[in-house]
Amino acid sequence: MPESTVKLKSAIEALCGSATIADPDEARPTFFNFRAALTRGAIRAAEKVGGNWVVNAWVKQGILLGFRLGELQQMSDGDVLSFIDKDTFPARRLTLADRVRLVPGGSSIREGAYVAPSVICMPPMFINVGAYVDEGAMIDSHALVGSCAQVGKRVHLSAAAQIGGVLEPVNAAPVIIEDDVLVGGNCGIYEGTLVRARAVLGAGTILTRSTPLYDLVRGEVYRASSDKPLEVPENAVVVPGSRAVTKGKAAEWGLSLYAPVIVKYRDEKTDRGVELEDWLR
Repeated sequence: MPESTVKLKSAIEALCGSATIADPDEARPTFFNFRAALTRGAIRAAEKVGGNWVVNAWVKQGILLGFRLGELQQMSDGDVLSFIDKDTFPARRLTLADRVRLVPGGSSIREGAYVAPSVICMPPMFINVGAYVDEGAMIDSHALVGSCAQVGKRVHLSAAAQIGGVLEPVNAAPVIIEDDVLVGGNCGIYEGTLVRARAVLGAGTILTRSTPLYDLVRGEVYRASSDKPLEVPENAVVVPGSRAVTKGKAAEWGLSLYAPVIVKYRDEKTDRGVELEDWLR
């Protein structure tokens, strides 16, 4: 960890460890340095270390500090857009130098969110503070990237996909989507779920900590535990399914419950079906 980051971490932890902040005006420059580092992608809420994802709790503490220090402010963009929010988290203004393609139509990215060059944002979509969106990703219409969510390279979040935010507790893992994942329309990925590289989530798939994932190919059932999130294996193709309830009135009535199901692992046919046109980027 660079020395400047070590100093920033210590300063954030000291401020967050105080029940009260004696001089908020004195603390704000530290927070603004922190927010700028988040926006640059120099720090992030979770990162891969030695093949494992590690949560940086102090980064989440810093984001919460921003809400603590912030004051409500009237904000506007010309005569059309007007909103009221904490002054510590204004809407981010992109420039040509950012090399992010932001299509017109009501999209917003908050300061403190890293969006890499070559990302495409289709209107309307929203990227919240602490999120990390890597190169070549596409955030489609009505998609949400929640607070501290980690989105890998060349990920496609299809229309109305929801990547949930996990800001508290600060040591909880955020939702992580690794490289080359395709998230279908109207999918919901919540509560720290980890989707490994090149997985495909069919439209309407919902993943949470309380959702078992049934692998028809390997004959396994994947579940979250107290210290581990639900994990979608690399290359898995997941679709919405159901499982019969065999007890009580539910069995008598023939009811079933929603269940995400792995029906196959990626092959050449799958790759052709989900291939994204390079020229779109």
